[in-house]
Amino acid sequence: MSWIVIVLAVLVLVAVVVGVIALTSGARSRRGGALTLPPEEVSPFEADQPPAQGASAVLERDEPATPTLERPESVAGRMQRLRERLARSGALGQTLLSILSRGDLTESDWEEIEETLLLADVGMGPTTELMETLRTRTKVLGTTDPAAVREVLRSELLALVGPELDRTLHLDPAVGDDGLAHPATVLVVGVNGTGKTTTVGKLARLLVAEDRTVVLGAADTFRAAAADQLSTWGERVGVPVVRSEREGADPAAVAFDAVRTGRESAADVVVVDTAGRLQNKAGLMDELGKIKRVMSREAPVREVLLVLDATTGQNGMRQAQVFAEVVDVTGIVLTKLDGTAKGGIVVAVQRELGVPVKLVGLGEGPDDLAPFVPEDFVDALLS
Repeated sequence: MSWIVIVLAVLVLVAVVVGVIALTSGARSRRGGALTLPPEEVSPFEADQPPAQGASAVLERDEPATPTLERPESVAGRMQRLRERLARSGALGQTLLSILSRGDLTESDWEEIEETLLLADVGMGPTTELMETLRTRTKVLGTTDPAAVREVLRSELLALVGPELDRTLHLDPAVGDDGLAHPATVLVVGVNGTGKTTTVGKLARLLVAEDRTVVLGAADTFRAAAADQLSTWGERVGVPVVRSEREGADPAAVAFDAVRTGRESAADVVVVDTAGRLQNKAGLMDELGKIKRVMSREAPVREVLLVLDATTGQNGMRQAQVFAEVVDVTGIVLTKLDGTAKGGIVVAVQRELGVPVKLVGLGEGPDDLAPFVPEDFVDALLS
């Protein structure tokens, strides 16, 4: 019996050896070659990754994408769209032309002209002046020729708008008492809801289009969304925004930091946004006065721009008067001066405040802010 046990043991051993050989052969066929271990300097996790042709095997890492900065539209392009959009608000001029072209005007016709001017927010004073001048000139002219009537109306409207006013934005860097160059600083004021913060963002784009370097200051610290909104505008064109992460922080401190940042970075212009609360005129006076004084310690304030909504009419005029009393306004920015605006507000606001309209906003687009040109405005009204 012992030899039978030996034979069975031998058979079992042979079967085990054959099985091992078969498994090893299958592994080699699946691997496409002999089974080898990776060299010590290669990570086991990279051993099965073939290197790229002509290069050693390395781990690839995703690089963070660099945001693409927008290139704002040129001033020339903006001016062309300004003319096109203002032409949509030509109802004032067209109505006046149609009445003046009737010939011998009755008192009813003159009353219709007066009503048209008042409804267009021209204001009582300028309306009375224009009425007297038109009565005299049309009587002397004695014609209903549309071209002649149009020329009379154009010259009188242009005189009301004031082509002689200085509408330049004074944004050239100045040399301070310390002999160092200071950035031009701009303080933007206005009631919340007029598009003030948006206007600051659009102004930054306009300045970038003119190849100026800009720093923005988010000094409207009472409205958290204002700083976020301004930061978004700045990111789109690569303009830094100085802000406080604490809601209700001292706006004068933010404005000071913005001007200092502008000086340290040798920026051309610093534009500071402010809160527009009108609940308490005394509080508004104190706050804006403090902001301007603190900014002036680092650089003189070259421009104080008041943002007004052109569609608010005489209500906007009352708001403008309050701001004019508390801060030395140097220029007006009229927003929403498109087909929905009445146009006459340009005349009224300049007459009441003695301050020129320097910029106009024409829509919701990021580049819908352009310099105000009286001749283009009047021609658009009469187009």
